[in-house]
Formats: sequence, C-alpha cells, structure tokens
Amino acid sequence: MALYLLFESASGYGLFHAYGIDEIGQSVEAVRSSVLDLERFGKAVKLTAFNPFSSAVDALNQCNAISEGIMTDELRSFLELNLPKPKEGKKAKYSLGVVEPKVGSHIAEVTGIPCQSNEFVQELLRGVRLHFDRFIKELKESDLEKAQLGLGHSYSRAKVKFNVNRVDNMVIQAIFLLDTLDKDINSFSMRVREWFSWHFPELVKIVNDNYLYAKLAKFIVNKSDLAEKDIPALADIVGDEDKAKEIVEAAKASMGQDLSPVDLINVQQFAQRVMNLSEYRKNLYEYLVTKMNDIAPNLTSLIGEVVGARLISHAGSLSNLAKCPASTLQILGAEKALFRALKTRGNTPKYGLIFHSSFIGRASTKNKGRMARYLANKCSIASRIDCYSEASTSVFGQKLREQVEERLDFYDKDNERTDASAKKSKKKKSKTEADGDAMELDKPSNADDGEAEPGTEKKKKKKKHKLEETQEQENVATNGDAEVSETPKKKKKKSREVSEDAEPKTATEGKKKKKKKAMAEDDE
Repeated sequence: MALYLLFESASGYGLFHAYGIDEIGQSVEAVRSSVLDLERFGKAVKLTAFNPFSSAVDALNQCNAISEGIMTDELRSFLELNLPKPKEGKKAKYSLGVVEPKVGSHIAEVTGIPCQSNEFVQELLRGVRLHFDRFIKELKESDLEKAQLGLGHSYSRAKVKFNVNRVDNMVIQAIFLLDTLDKDINSFSMRVREWFSWHFPELVKIVNDNYLYAKLAKFIVNKSDLAEKDIPALADIVGDEDKAKEIVEAAKASMGQDLSPVDLINVQQFAQRVMNLSEYRKNLYEYLVTKMNDIAPNLTSLIGEVVGARLISHAGSLSNLAKCPASTLQILGAEKALFRALKTRGNTPKYGLIFHSSFIGRASTKNKGRMARYLANKCSIASRIDCYSEASTSVFGQKLREQVEERLDFYDKDNERTDASAKKSKKKKSKTEADGDAMELDKPSNADDGEAEPGTEKKKKKKKHKLEETQEQENVATNGDAEVSETPKKKKKKSREVSEDAEPKTATEGKKKKKKKAMAEDDE
C-alpha cells in the first residue's frame, strides 16, 4: 500500500509520496538514522504537490483550523486534486500520514481517505520538516524562517486576544494587589500611630479608625496650635462635634513631647501617603466589583465579588475553576491541611476559601460542613454558566442564591427541632432516674422482713467484727493494770469463732499488758 504524507508548513501545504519504504525498512530506528542523510531520504520521499498560502491572514486561519482538528475547504480541495482517486465501490490503495490524529479522523470522516498517525509517520514527517526547503527549489530558507516567525506571532496574539471584556487575568491581578494593599495600609497606619503618638498620645484612644487617624495627623500637625476655632474643621473630619471638642481638650492637657518642625513635616507627608493608599484601595475595590460583574456575574451574585475573585485567582482562570468538580472547589485553598490529614490519617478539611462566604458564617458549627458542600455545588454550577454562556446575565446566580438561603433556613429549623427533642429526652431521663431512686428507698423495708440478700448479711457481720475489735482496744487502754473482764473474753471467743485473724491480736495484747505492769513496778 502506498503512503502519502501531508505536511503543514508556515508557507503552505505540502504532499509527499514515500516511495522507497522497503529499501529503508519499516522500523522507526531505521527511519530515524536515514532522516539525517538527505541523499538517502530524498530517494525514499519525494514531493508530489505544494499549495502556498495566499496571505498571512489565510495562513493564520489554516493554522487555527489545524490546531482545532478541523479540515478546511482549501485542504480538502488540495487533497482531492493531488491524491489518486479510487474506483467506485472500492477502497483506496493508499493511506495518508498526518501529524495530528484529530485532523486525520476528520479527513477520513468527510472524504473517506484512510489516514494514519504513528511513530513511523512522525519520523518521516520530521525528515520532511528538516529538509523542506531543499524539496521546494523556489522557496528560500530565509523566507521560510520569516513565514514561521510571522505566523507564530500572529497565532499567539490571536490566542491572547480572544475576548477583551471577559479576560480574567485582570481580576487575578486586582485581587492580589488588594491583598497586598490591605497588609501595607495596616502596617503603615500602625507606623503613623506610633510616630505621632510621641507628640500627641491621647489621640489614639479617641480615634480608632486608621484612615481618620491619618487625616487628623495631617490636619493637626502641631498639637499646641489647636484651638476652639478648629472644632468645626475637626468635626467635618471625624463626623462628631463631641469628639472634636474632646480632641481639642486633650491637646491642651497632652503629655506628649514637642517635635521639631522638620519631624512634624515628615509625619504629615507619611500620613498623606497612607491616605492616598487607602483611597486607591477603595477605587481598586470598585474596579474589582465592575470586572467581576462583567466576567462572572452569576458567581458574583451567589458568593460575592471578593470570594469569587479569590476562587478564580487560586484556580488560575475561570475556565480552570469551571473544570473543577464541586468537591475540589469546596477545599480550594486548604491543600496543605488536606495533604497533612491524608499523611497523618486525620480528618480532612471541610472548607477552604469558601469559608469566607457569609453563608458559612451564618450556619451553626454543626452544619458548617454540610453548608460548605451545598454552597460549593452551587458555585461550580455558577462558574460553568459564566464560563460557557455567551450572554452575560446574573439571573442564574440570583436563583442559586435563593436556593442556598432556603437550605440555610432548613438547617436552622432542623437544629431547633433537634434541640427540642434533646430537651425532651433529658426530661424523660431525669424522670426515670427519680423513679429509680424512689424504688431503691422502698427496698430496705423488705429487707427487714427477712428478704435481705446473703451479700448484705456478710457485710453486716464484718462491720460487727470491726466494732468489737475497736471496743477491745479501748478497754485495754482505759483499764491499764486492771484485769480484763469476762465480757471481753466472751467477745474474744466469739471473734475466734468468726475469723482466725483475732488469735494473734490477743497474744500481742497480753505481751503489751506484761510490759505495762513491769514499767509500773519500776516506777514504784
């Protein structure tokens, strides 16, 4: 079977016929070794036809079609003109080798030409690409390089410029800049507070807002210059006349040190920079809101501008976020915790960046995981609608938000039901325990009638035995030299009958008595 090769260059389509396949040998290694030698390769592969592109725009259109796996009308007419036509009702006695398998399958579906794309064909086309300028005599090497460079630039430029209004790169850069601005403004405002507190320390307790503090630091400059005439201007900045009066009174009795005019100018300039940064942060947030409404209106209406922008930036793009399943979107941003849990075989995280949504904050601690799972499901639907729909509308996002609100209300009502049932069960348990205690109190009356258990009788005997022993010891201590009365002896006999441990105790008691008598005689 004959083999034809289709080669797509920057200057046009080329069709080659592989003649000496048997001479080379149909192994990849043999073809790979013969590719470098032009004389040997030129005997095996020869040019059949060449169709140059009419313009750079035509070359770009053909390149885009090939990259998407589509056969254009020009390519179809070129192949039908230059390939041998098979007889009616019979299969073609040749095959067409192509680089892209998708293009080959489309050609086979439309024209019926059998196509193949394997390692053997790839090596042959690599040799064609290496010696392409030698096959076409009129084409110079410099012209081919220029065509390749121009087509490469135009192709990459067209890929970047696919839709200016829905480019999500601007959102990614804006949210990154917003995060860095928040950190910088916070650190700079704390520096202004610390710096100006050396001069006017009482102002920190009066004004808590960082932006207002920087405004006041720029307006006051020197606390000694403040007077009652400045109260209206201070009231405009602070928004409260009582606070303005308090600032003036605090300035009169301030414990801060005096600063030189140069130091005060530097503080004033730094406060102005902090004010400019905070104002720019507000403008950037407004820009982010408008961009998110253009790019992802449904996701914005469902979860908010900031959280939606964070999800897009973490995924890399809106298309990547749309490709993510709901389970991945749920833990997006908690990758470290996830891999740590998998490594230590602990509990996996329930939410990532989606935790900053107001829905998760409003849910109870018991239902946060369930709410995060449900919200991630709706966010994945909204991101796919935003990515693949042609018309930008926020209707779907609003409906999805209503569904999430309903689910949140359902969870709250479910919590109330469970709490009520738990209280009822506690009451029942307390009642049963009280009834059990009453039954236990009734049991001793039955025991007095002779229905006592054998275990309780043994315990009573042991208690009686201990009481007898303690009474004997007390008698010995009180009587001293006196003889032991008959009643203890009787008790001793009883104790001997009850247990064998009482005998050694009585012997030791006799020894103690003898020692006490000897001591008494020595004293006399």
